[in-house]
Amino acid sequence: MTLRSKWMKTGLVLAVVVINFALGVPSFAQVRTQKTTTTSNPTNEVAVEHGQVVLVEGNDLLIKMEDGSIRHIPNVPDSVRIDVDGRLLGIHQLQPGMHLHHTITTLTTPQVVTTVQNVTGKVWHVSPPNSVILHLEDGTNQSFKIPKGQKFNINGQMVDAFGLKKGMIVTATKIVEEPETVISQQKKITGTMPAPPPAPPADVPILVATAEAPAPTTTAEAPTAATTAKLPKTGSELPLVGLLGLLCLSVALGVKLLQAKLSV
Repeated sequence: MTLRSKWMKTGLVLAVVVINFALGVPSFAQVRTQKTTTTSNPTNEVAVEHGQVVLVEGNDLLIKMEDGSIRHIPNVPDSVRIDVDGRLLGIHQLQPGMHLHHTITTLTTPQVVTTVQNVTGKVWHVSPPNSVILHLEDGTNQSFKIPKGQKFNINGQMVDAFGLKKGMIVTATKIVEEPETVISQQKKITGTMPAPPPAPPADVPILVATAEAPAPTTTAEAPTAATTAKLPKTGSELPLVGLLGLLCLSVALGVKLLQAKLSV
């Protein structure tokens, strides 16, 4: 295991140590932290969901997705606007049959955050070979872990943790690299009106219902001569001949009676 990997696991450790007893060296410690971020090339992912409006009730929306499932979107804010064929419509203007398209753009940016900490302090207490307590500039004491096998430079001599004594000035540096991923999303909803019903084929007649006009009423008229002439003959002339013969006999009888009266 390298020294740097130990720093990553044990936290702030004493990596570089300088012991200085010269005059003018501050007697209190301070921790300085500096962070830098290195960004790699981001990746862009676009996902589109398609659905059809089934029901709009108040601020609740039911959408039928492409796979046939029904998605319930409750409490849609009145401020939300959806671009439907160039018109910005609110939740209460949506109608069943409209097609909605939900576009989600996800931007993923990998980055590495490097944290460098420098500490300078006076040895307050040593627990060799594991840790040392330094007295900091703000008047507090902070404990630091000592990596296994760590050596310290004291007046040109390399010693281990057992060589640290109370009152010595110690300077250390810690470097930590932490990978991070920053994810941002952009969401956009657009829509289209439902398509109009298809026109019937040209060879299929279109039935139009109309009311039939009533037939004109006719009044009975007396038969004319032309009508009478066209009537079919339904009997013979014998009755007419008999009637004429009877009339002639009556006339003859009347004449004879008149002559008899005149002769008397």
